[in-house]
Amino acid sequence: MLIYGKQLFLYLLEHYPKRIQHVYLAKECDKKLFVKIAKLDVKIERLDEKKAQALAKGGNHQGFLAEISPIELTPLSSLKNANFLVMLFGVTDMGNIGAIIRSAYAFGVEGIIVANLKDLKLEQILRTSSAAALEMPIVLAPNAYDVLNELRVEKFNIYAADMSGESVIDAQLNGKKLLILGSEGYGIPNRLLEKCDKKICIKTAREFDSLNVSAAAAVLFDRICNGKDKE
Repeated sequence: MLIYGKQLFLYLLEHYPKRIQHVYLAKECDKKLFVKIAKLDVKIERLDEKKAQALAKGGNHQGFLAEISPIELTPLSSLKNANFLVMLFGVTDMGNIGAIIRSAYAFGVEGIIVANLKDLKLEQILRTSSAAALEMPIVLAPNAYDVLNELRVEKFNIYAADMSGESVIDAQLNGKKLLILGSEGYGIPNRLLEKCDKKICIKTAREFDSLNVSAAAAVLFDRICNGKDKE
């Protein structure tokens, strides 16, 4: 898979050098950095700006691109002993998914389940997650209801983020948790809400339709992981 952008490239160079398989440079870099890149013992290819733009499909590559080993998706079975999982239902924007993964990793979520999507653009998710997607287990689940049934067996309590719910600050959230986040446009369907133990929300100081799903996710993760009822 292809990655690009200086900060992402440097992060991989520092923390995941063995994942880098081929380096493309579209600008000069300082000697110290080039020596470090050369130590990877992989092919280093110089590109002109036109070729670099084509390879990055118009993205802001900042002169640094690389082929890396692909991200492997995680089977749901490997997360059944986790204490806090998050399901994204109907969230299709890869930028939002990446941002949610970044926040999830920062606050201690142990796995992300992307439900009811056929595939994921993992290159984009990796970029917008600032490489957190390399650390966070990601499950692609074609059927959300099957996931709920499986996690019920493993004693998970199911919570849904919904504007009609109880404030996350006041809600008592116990035991192993699965938090479901819906899309900004459609939210969580009633059929799925009915299968949840509790609906929770973020109370805001001013009336407003909703927060961006990735912003709301970060607030919820913090409240659940660091709030007064943390177990």
